[in-house]
Amino acid sequence: MAYLLQQLLTESAARRPEAEAARFQGEGLTYGQLDRLTNQVARALWSAGVQRGDRVGIYVHKSLAAIISVFGILKAGGVYVPLDPSAPTARLAYITRNCDVQVLLTSSEKLASLQDFFEAGTPLATAVLAGAGAAEAAAPALARLITWEEVCAQDDRPLPPGPTIETDLAYILYTSGSTGEPKGVMISHRTIFTFINWCAETFQISSADRVTGHAPLHFDLSTFDMYVTIQAGGTVVLVPEKLSVIPVQLAQLLQDERITVTYLVPSILSLMVQYGRLETHDFSFLRLVLFAGEVFPIKYLRRLVAAVPQADYYNLYGPTETNVCTYYKVQPHDLAPERTQPVPIGVACANMEVFAVDDQEQRVTRPGQEGELWVRGSCVAQGYWGDPEKTARNFVHNSFQQHFDEVAYRTGDIVTLDEDRTNWLYIGRRDHMVKSRGYRIELGEIEAALYSHSGVKEAAVIAVPDELIGSRLRAFVVASNGHDLTEKDIIVHCGRQLPRYMVPESVEFRSELPKTSTGKIDRPLLAQSAS
Repeated sequence: MAYLLQQLLTESAARRPEAEAARFQGEGLTYGQLDRLTNQVARALWSAGVQRGDRVGIYVHKSLAAIISVFGILKAGGVYVPLDPSAPTARLAYITRNCDVQVLLTSSEKLASLQDFFEAGTPLATAVLAGAGAAEAAAPALARLITWEEVCAQDDRPLPPGPTIETDLAYILYTSGSTGEPKGVMISHRTIFTFINWCAETFQISSADRVTGHAPLHFDLSTFDMYVTIQAGGTVVLVPEKLSVIPVQLAQLLQDERITVTYLVPSILSLMVQYGRLETHDFSFLRLVLFAGEVFPIKYLRRLVAAVPQADYYNLYGPTETNVCTYYKVQPHDLAPERTQPVPIGVACANMEVFAVDDQEQRVTRPGQEGELWVRGSCVAQGYWGDPEKTARNFVHNSFQQHFDEVAYRTGDIVTLDEDRTNWLYIGRRDHMVKSRGYRIELGEIEAALYSHSGVKEAAVIAVPDELIGSRLRAFVVASNGHDLTEKDIIVHCGRQLPRYMVPESVEFRSELPKTSTGKIDRPLLAQSAS
């Protein structure tokens, strides 16, 4: 019985060594090949000094190398830390400092960027190439570079069993932080297995399934794509990053690769509905469409179901700190022409409990009563890396558990019950955190980036609701005296510090920002002017 993520691969490789495990742009790896390659990566990491619990970075674009890196790190006993390859290097360098990433798996094309890590300050000492390619561009500050040829020269037999157990960390995902710095969500093997096992049973994933790998490694949707599929012995078909913005090509991939299961954010599915020419494609193999990360506009969901009527559709909900914790199967009555509200977020997944707590610290028990959603169970993360204060604010004592001390996670999402008191309905965020294009974004982090510009006196960011992508980001800026800023100046500045999905789409300059009677920026008033 598997209890560590890497065992999912070794068990499937033993059962189906010649079956295709992963595929990317026409190139595939069998389970046997993937198992042996990841054994070699693990041995290379051991030679670099990686031990149980060491954080190891992954800095590659979507590719087979990404999956090889994940399982190689896990087999070495390490904790993988995905770095968004499109994010500013200053942000990535902070992540390496925050959790002390000294060893990094990367590609030859990314080696030159490592010099920027050192200029921003990083503990990196060793880079391991996760694929073939020239290594001449290695950052001179690296103490060691292990080439792909050296990796492939390693023994491909499994390493001796290590001391790792299910409560050890498997990975750390960094999400947007309110202080202007990202926070690392710690996930153990046992925590993610709760989700994997639920998915396997609920969606009946089998060796016959071909599942899209659309989400990048730093997005928790990727855990379904990789682990649930590999546990079943199916095939993960990695979706090239650029296909997200070319809906017709994404639709073509679903057809040509005979995809049976896909898990996407609603904004991507909405774009496919509008521009993917779905009526010209054959989706007869597609049996399951999962969506999560943001609200799916009902008008686009209705059109998608009409275009692919044989598939089952599920709305999955949950923050990174719990992965998916509730789910809802879309029913025919949800698609009535007169309906305008989104589908519910549903009920708790197996071996998890969710409940809502109102402002009087009472559990929500009736329709119309609103409260913040809490989650309890082994699905709850282990907190934020190196930040006990922030962990204590969100991972709290469950006062409703009277028999023993238990931690529950406060999601910050406001919900209520439907009329049947069965399904949870999502209302909105408790704080300034928003969703855009499936990414969770803390507006305070963007504002911190704006304030770091010497010419910015005041700044506020407002999320303008958009039914296609969730929210569009609009910045309001007051320039300091003597600074003649332009919108381009601000956007370029933000682009140096933030991922692309967090850069404001527009900037409005004002002589002053409206204030409340207490002297705070009047955000509701700004939101009115931005809508």
